[in-house]
Amino acid sequence: MGVSSDVPALRRGLAVLRLLASKAGPVSAGAIARELELPRSTTYHLLSELASAGFVTHLPEERRYGLGVAAFELGSAYLRHDPLERLARPLLRRLVDRVERTAHLGVLHGPEALYLVREQPRQPQTLVTDVGVRLPAHLPASGRAMLAHLPAAQVRALFPGAASFVDRTGRGPRDLPALRRLLAAERRRGWAVEDGYVTRGFASVAAPVFDHGGRPVAAISVTFRHDCDPAAPPTAPLPECGEEWAELASEVRAAATELTTRIGGHPGG
Repeated sequence: MGVSSDVPALRRGLAVLRLLASKAGPVSAGAIARELELPRSTTYHLLSELASAGFVTHLPEERRYGLGVAAFELGSAYLRHDPLERLARPLLRRLVDRVERTAHLGVLHGPEALYLVREQPRQPQTLVTDVGVRLPAHLPASGRAMLAHLPAAQVRALFPGAASFVDRTGRGPRDLPALRRLLAAERRRGWAVEDGYVTRGFASVAAPVFDHGGRPVAAISVTFRHDCDPAAPPTAPLPECGEEWAELASEVRAAATELTTRIGGHPGG
């Protein structure tokens, strides 16, 4: 084969791997051929080559195919290189220099938001959202920026009951219907807002980062001091302030969009 014929074959092989990665379990060759609109002979040839290289596993009893060990090894190597953090850090640094607020990169880890990177302004502030910290994802803006673009069934699985809704300050959704209403509003707006849900006297805005399939894989957020009722007693429930910080959110969304582009992603719907 020459270069001109190798490239389409490579693209088709990658399409097979992406399809298998998107499925919950093994898939038949016929289903692969139909979804990718490939001839059956081509599909079997691609699967044979991928299986011989270890990227696909054939399950003969089930007549299905799944990802192989080589694909897992590639994924593990990707994680070891911390590409998301490496690509995000300079973007966060530039964001901090523009807005003079602390910026974070967070990901979903089950029902929690996990913070991977933090960049601080020249005069840093003490925050609970440090690197490695996990927070219930329905409270911080970064968590909800990602939850807003997940399927409803997945959100329900992450928050199956009242015990899933931790309360830190008296603010934030207390049940699944309230969370869904909040996520729908933030999805329409294009960014998430958290005002005292995590820590009294602090607020944040966040925007999602998407992968090649339009799925939320991370969120960029900025956190800053804000208290619309500083005289409220420490034990009193906090009222909602109704702030959206559109100008600040525009900066955050621009950084999230650039990171989406850097990882080869596409904005979700």
